[in-house]
Amino acid sequence: MPESMRGMRLGSLSMEREEGVELAARRSITFVCENDHEFKLAFALEAEIPNTWDCKVCHTKSSRLRDGELVRDISLQVEAPRSHFDMVLERRTRAELEALLEEVLADVKKRRAEGRLTS
Repeated sequence: MPESMRGMRLGSLSMEREEGVELAARRSITFVCENDHEFKLAFALEAEIPNTWDCKVCHTKSSRLRDGELVRDISLQVEAPRSHFDMVLERRTRAELEALLEEVLADVKKRRAEGRLTS
């Protein structure tokens, strides 16, 4: 093992030198969450800036602050979560579900009558 590697934690530190490395031009963007936590992130000048970001403190959605005004994103509007039944209704009609229920109930009644199913 080379002397320069002895005692080094592999993978934890870069051996590259940052001298002469030119970083992309950056700009600082401010975000504010609904709990009034304000934080700044650096983005490259040519990067597309998102209107929302997760708050670093409370992990809620934060809105971008532009010219002193919050940029509201329609994705921030809270939608009611879909229930399992809502998802089932997207795949089948109520008539199909009622027919399926009758079929399953008839099968259960038949198995109970034969003694194969206990309650």
